[in-house]
Amino acid sequence: MLAYINFPGWLKPEIIPGFPVRWYGLMYLIAFGIAYFLMMKQIRKKDIGFSEDDMLNCFFWGIIGLLIGARILATTVYDPSHYYLKHPWLIFWPFRGGSFMGLQGMSYHGGVIGAVVATIIYCRAKKLSWFMFADILGAGIPLGYTFGRLGNYINGELWGRVTVLPWGTIFPHAERFPVSAGWVQRVAAEIGMLLPQSGVVNLPRHPSQLYEALFEGVVLWLFLWFVVKRRKKVNGAVISAYLMGYGFIRFFLEYMREPDSDMGFVLSFGDTGGTTALFSSFFNFSTGQVLCLLMIIGGALLLFIRRRTALTADEEAAVQKKHGEAPHQGSGKNAIRKRRKRIR
Repeated sequence: MLAYINFPGWLKPEIIPGFPVRWYGLMYLIAFGIAYFLMMKQIRKKDIGFSEDDMLNCFFWGIIGLLIGARILATTVYDPSHYYLKHPWLIFWPFRGGSFMGLQGMSYHGGVIGAVVATIIYCRAKKLSWFMFADILGAGIPLGYTFGRLGNYINGELWGRVTVLPWGTIFPHAERFPVSAGWVQRVAAEIGMLLPQSGVVNLPRHPSQLYEALFEGVVLWLFLWFVVKRRKKVNGAVISAYLMGYGFIRFFLEYMREPDSDMGFVLSFGDTGGTTALFSSFFNFSTGQVLCLLMIIGGALLLFIRRRTALTADEEAAVQKKHGEAPHQGSGKNAIRKRRKRIR
């Protein structure tokens, strides 16, 4: 019995063959829809001083910032050829060679940066509490993110490293390896795969897209929605937990996801085994892992600062509702005392 799975042949990137509408784009729309639904569910359940128009507008600009940031980081940091740095006017150009190709290549971490910048600008312009908005949105983001990773799986992209686990999947577009390599022969023997006499072979990979959909999506959402959101003391706690939780989970899942072949490891302190397709050491780090570490550090610092300087979540909501001002402005014990006096 073969100890691996062939990628389902009936899964195609296009929803309707011949039309430039892909499952990945649809999954993005579903993700945005879920995040918006969960956001509105929270503000309708509890009066916190935000109008539905405020939330909708901030959400809209957050999406714009997300798309811009995701595209820019993908075409700069994740493009070692520097093609887009030399041709920056093509970063948002969806056509290639006279054909519509869409915007292929989006970076999650770039999307986070873009969304944060855009929503902070909007909240400051409208004198709204960004931390309050970020908590409301952050509690629902992971469930929407789940569908983005399902879109990656349908596209047969962002596959993991070679594995001998029984759910290892052969992705049709994955890199092939020479059958003469000793490690290739060992893997094939362990999973019962017959090798040709010469040439290259496609080996089963971790379905890392599904790992991410489950753990960075569903599991993280359950934790934020039913634990952190219900127990938070200050606004900013949920978005901090999201940054730390996502960073922590993805950091370890990256050990099962193959780095981009043209980038390899950004930091390497262990044996690479001559290929990035096999796990060889916990001390080899991809670009994604470095960015995840920065997310963890940023989330921890944000939570530490908010706990020391901010009003409680209930007090901040009261200020927002009563005075229509940005409760997050000002810091330190004196500012907190003044705001608490106004509440009384």
